[in-house]
Amino acid sequence: MFVYILSCRDGSLYTGWTDNLDRRVQSHLDGRAAKYTRSRLPVRLVGWMRAEDSSQAKSLEARFKQLSRQEKLAALAEGKAFGVRLHKTR
Repeated sequence: MFVYILSCRDGSLYTGWTDNLDRRVQSHLDGRAAKYTRSRLPVRLVGWMRAEDSSQAKSLEARFKQLSRQEKLAALAEGKAFGVRLHKTR
């Protein structure tokens, strides 16, 4: 399982979880995923975390969404959130 962070065209950040990261990101890019990202295309994957199972993924997603934008950006820069490695993408 993965928790992922997308950067949207308007500069906002979107967080979600999935069991197939590549397929889910492509769904966002194709406009077939979240209503939020559909109106903010294109999106770009900026980071992701591994989760042991869907329960942990949902928990990490919820916790990350509660962070302020500055805290999210700091976690991305640091490469860690809640003691979990946050992988950055280019």
